[in-house]
Amino acid sequence: MIMEAARAAASRLFTAEFRSVFFKTLGLTLLALVALWFGLNELFGVVAQPWIDAVLPGFPSWAGWLGLAAAIVAGIGLALGLALLIAPVTAIVAGLFLDDVAEVVERNDYPRDRPGSPVPAFRATVLSLKFFGVVVVGNIIALFLLLIPGVNIAAFFLVNGYLLGREFFEFAAMRFRPEAEAKALRRKHAGTVFLAGLVISAFLAVPLLNLLTPLFAAAMMVHLHKMISASDPEFSEPASAMQRAA
Repeated sequence: MIMEAARAAASRLFTAEFRSVFFKTLGLTLLALVALWFGLNELFGVVAQPWIDAVLPGFPSWAGWLGLAAAIVAGIGLALGLALLIAPVTAIVAGLFLDDVAEVVERNDYPRDRPGSPVPAFRATVLSLKFFGVVVVGNIIALFLLLIPGVNIAAFFLVNGYLLGREFFEFAAMRFRPEAEAKALRRKHAGTVFLAGLVISAFLAVPLLNLLTPLFAAAMMVHLHKMISASDPEFSEPASAMQRAA
């Protein structure tokens, strides 16, 4: 079930409809990252300059070897910071387009099913911000655990697998169910959702390809939600008019 959902999602990633969503997501993500770069650069200057003045009073601002050393440190620090922020920034930007992804999957792969309802704009924004926070916290935890040999790689996959699986599955389910019911369905099938989240975290671990993670995850969880609903009588979706007439 999980690998079938992953295969179906991957097969859609480079179709024309998905490319449209991807380019919108990529464009906004790059703009956000550029803005973050300049913001972090300014913040570094504000924080570092008083320290330099305190250590070497009267030393010309950002001059000589100290300026060169500071520039190198700043460049490395900003590059690392930006690399860590790529996934969360992509997540919050893509969160604005997840309904577009779900609609493409539902329309093309489940034309006879009742279409899902887009999450209201305000609620979608709240969920995007929540998901952004979840991804940031998860990756900070994973970053600290990277310092522990034998735990680091497993921590990255376990933390992101749980968080990504939970958030994206609930998003897919909420297109068809109230939020409380979506959460109940996720809890009932927590093991399956977690394993699907591990597949998403593996996708996230691949440089550059990770920019597609939210789109892949949204499509995969639409498929997984459909499969779980079809196999669970307690949470089955209502039949569409076309299905009843067939």
